[in-house]
Amino acid sequence: MDLLRRFALGEIDAFETLVRQFQGDIYAWIVRIVRDPSIAEDLTVETLWRIYRARQKFRPDGNFAAWARRIATNLALDYLRRRRPEQSLLAEPAGAPQSDHLVQRETREKIQQAFRRLPAKLQVAATLALVEEQPYDEIADALGTSVGAVKLRVFRAVRILRKQLNHLGIRPGFEKT
Repeated sequence: MDLLRRFALGEIDAFETLVRQFQGDIYAWIVRIVRDPSIAEDLTVETLWRIYRARQKFRPDGNFAAWARRIATNLALDYLRRRRPEQSLLAEPAGAPQSDHLVQRETREKIQQAFRRLPAKLQVAATLALVEEQPYDEIADALGTSVGAVKLRVFRAVRILRKQLNHLGIRPGFEKT
């Protein structure tokens, strides 16, 4: 009997094998969305628990990675909807510090605030597409929607972000839509 069929039937060894195979990928996906490694660790554990509890709903002929990513995405979305607004969305940008570090830091904080004001579904789509540069089809699978819907969410997020940032005196250069 293959691994996925054994998992769907509740075999604990099959589940443990899947956890070893996919735990890192699930964590990496969640950290891309929530932008906080410690929160991502907690959400990964919760995702694995929910995967196990929902094992009878899994189709053994289906794509386990996509199914697990969907569960992880839903948990991350729930977290973003209820998180405290002072938590950071965007990681510190890499690279050499520029001459006016304070202006750069203030700009980064304004961008983070603008992202946090987005509705959770737009925030996830924009983060995965614009910050993480994930393919639209992967984002669509994870969100349980179509590529067109993801593109629309990113478009709407960019439009809202432009308006908010223009209001704050920042001229963003989002190009990927």
